[in-house]
Amino acid sequence: MSTLSDVPETTVNQSPTTVESALTDTRLRVVLLVQVNSGAEQRFLRAYDQLSQQVAAVPGHISDQLCQSIENPSQWLITSEWESAPPFLAWVDSPAHREMVKPFHGCVEDTRSLRFSILRETLTAGSAPVDVTTRGVDAALRVGDGLVRQALTFTVQPGSEDAVAKILADYASPQARVDETTRLSRTSVFMSGNRVVRAVEVKGDLTAALRFVARQPEIRAAEEALNPYLEEDRNLDDPSSAREFFARASLPVVHHMTAGGPRPARGVHRHALLYPVKTGCGPAVASLLARQDELAVNKEMAAEQTAKTLLSSTIFQRDDIVVRLVDLAVPLDRNPAMAAGVSGRRAAAVLGRLLDLGADGAVIDLSMDDGQRRFLADCDMTPVTDRKSADH
Repeated sequence: MSTLSDVPETTVNQSPTTVESALTDTRLRVVLLVQVNSGAEQRFLRAYDQLSQQVAAVPGHISDQLCQSIENPSQWLITSEWESAPPFLAWVDSPAHREMVKPFHGCVEDTRSLRFSILRETLTAGSAPVDVTTRGVDAALRVGDGLVRQALTFTVQPGSEDAVAKILADYASPQARVDETTRLSRTSVFMSGNRVVRAVEVKGDLTAALRFVARQPEIRAAEEALNPYLEEDRNLDDPSSAREFFARASLPVVHHMTAGGPRPARGVHRHALLYPVKTGCGPAVASLLARQDELAVNKEMAAEQTAKTLLSSTIFQRDDIVVRLVDLAVPLDRNPAMAAGVSGRRAAAVLGRLLDLGADGAVIDLSMDDGQRRFLADCDMTPVTDRKSADH
């Protein structure tokens, strides 16, 4: 897995680049807060014992622990440790995971999952904190912007694309305020062929925001209108069916970065690029794109350019589905190499080997401007709607 150890450091007078990434080599701590239904405690414990035995065989898993609140016995805590985020993300979005957690259905009233990279740990009382990263804590430390990002992707029946686009473009927006600490910030929807990608940005608690949105009448009506066009059937009135659908549709963010400095008030171009990934190459493509984006932004900052080209990039990845959402200060074809996520012939060659290029028989060379522009035209998804809250 690539590291960022050779990225040029920014000077003190430059605004720091916001970087949030799961594509690191640090260990991962996953925290699951669980509210157990009254009378279901023994069933919950049996389900946990079964799950802990199964997850112990999952590659990348290190350990897990079950705790019960001393103040509120109905509140439980499950923690697990993983070698890094990618193996956990691969497992949590897999059919195997969905089968493993089925015994918990009906036992719990509410859950909330939190994920943290482990940066320091104290092994014995009085000892100094140990740096547990391989690159040093200063290099691993990332700067956040307070937004949580997630995406959903699903396919619709061929021939229904226009009807689906109309539904997704015309529904009434729910109110932005969820509660005292959570607000909906932005929703962007794109389509490519019969594939839909819906990306959301939330200030605060993502789980609370998604549950709030799901209860809004206007969203419920839009979801019901989509049902006849989906390739996979779902019943939102059946909690199990809804849970299965959204688990399959989840497209987690694995990397996000925002260039430092002021953002243009207008003229920002948002694009979603759907990469034609070869079988088994999804994680490698996501890692390469994350690396290239950080190199490109730091190169611009080192050159002290006042006008940035790549303003932000968010990479969503599940298995071999890789979507890169970019905000550019120029049109997509003005700087095709940066827009495509390649800078230099070596990076272009590596990415070219990981992608299924030229499906129609045409030869696409990602090291050349013409090839990059052809590639962008092929993988640039069609925007359906882009909704921002008033305080975005």
